[in-house]
Amino acid sequence: MADRSYARRMTSPTPTERQPGLAATVALYTAARVALVALVTALLMVAGAPFVIAVLVALIVALPLSMVLFRGLRARLEIALSATRERRAREREALRARLRGDGPVPSDPPPVASDEASDREADRGQH
Repeated sequence: MADRSYARRMTSPTPTERQPGLAATVALYTAARVALVALVTALLMVAGAPFVIAVLVALIVALPLSMVLFRGLRARLEIALSATRERRAREREALRARLRGDGPVPSDPPPVASDEASDREADRGQH
């Protein structure tokens, strides 16, 4: 077990490598799974199975097949998920620090007061 985690750490991409985003990775993995179900369905229909039965069997067969065939895609998906999770945790901690008053407060430009009639009309409509 320790050998696997060591190998995973050694083969994980460095921060300088450009990895596809989470959305692209999820889309690719989903498309691959749907294509596998479609392929198995088509093979079963060519073999003479009715469409509904072919789809149901393909859904059942595609799950373990995708675990074996798409191992690399799943690894990329896990990397993208963990990177997103880490980034969100850093952002959440920075936000909490700012709310506590510990972190640097970004300088917001002061609101601009407008005397235009159109702005006053828009404000009246919101009440």
